[in-house]
Amino acid sequence: MSERAAPFYCPYCGEEHLEPYAEDGTWFCRDCVRAFRLKFLGVGAPQTHKEIPR
Repeated sequence: MSERAAPFYCPYCGEEHLEPYAEDGTWFCRDCVRAFRLKFLGVGAPQTHKEIPR
């Protein structure tokens, strides 16, 4: 299994003092004392509803 890229900053406070929290891809921010997990949703623009011709 390939290793995922590490986040550069905390999504809550913006600081860069992050460390791995657990084996499941969670991270811990030492500045705001929060743990979080990032999830990859996909690549590309989201599909929009097709416009209905009038």
